[in-house]
Amino acid sequence: MSTKVGYFPSDGAGQPPQHSLEPARLRQAIEQSVDELGRCPDVVFLHNPEHTLRDLPAEQARDRLDTASVTVVEAVAAGWCGAWGIASWDPRPVAAAIRSDLPPSVLLLRSGLAVAAPILSAADELYRRLDIPHEGRWGMSPFGGSTTDPAWQAIGQAGFLTDGQQATTAQVAFRLAYELPAVTRVAVGTTHRKHLEELVAGTELDVSEAAVARYRQLLSQQVASTTA
Repeated sequence: MSTKVGYFPSDGAGQPPQHSLEPARLRQAIEQSVDELGRCPDVVFLHNPEHTLRDLPAEQARDRLDTASVTVVEAVAAGWCGAWGIASWDPRPVAAAIRSDLPPSVLLLRSGLAVAAPILSAADELYRRLDIPHEGRWGMSPFGGSTTDPAWQAIGQAGFLTDGQQATTAQVAFRLAYELPAVTRVAVGTTHRKHLEELVAGTELDVSEAAVARYRQLLSQQVASTTA
């Protein structure tokens, strides 16, 4: 069981929803999560810290993320949660600010064909620099927010599978979310049971490693041409 802290909805008294890495608010949110869940979560994620970090000077961003990370580390030590992690929609500001000697146990990042090349590159950089083990690499939003977007039908996803397999577009896209980047878990919605059953069946598909490698190479070339 995991939960996120760092996003605070409107309080109903005129305070708009906001992201915050303020230690006191994070501690209170962790304690509230324990009360509401009725148990200590296995993982507590800092929720999209890039919303705070991207508008700060580099040194201040490092200090802000460092302080927030220490706050959650202290919560782990105090028994409020089993481990801590970072959930990020755009990990580039996180990669620029995080300390390599204070790594999270889990990174929850976007995964799949909908992830743009610079985002995927930043994810790979974080995994490598922080030495995140495979079991600590989690994915989310494998469809970029929608499985009904016509763009999914236009992508030749069948070429990513080994020969002789039949699958729906959603199943192929979901299976590829475990490869781009390489993650061990992928978070999806559970509202529709049939959709969930379809995706679970998709995890059994065999992916062509060569096809994934070619795709990753194309993305690397795209990043290189963009930064050149």
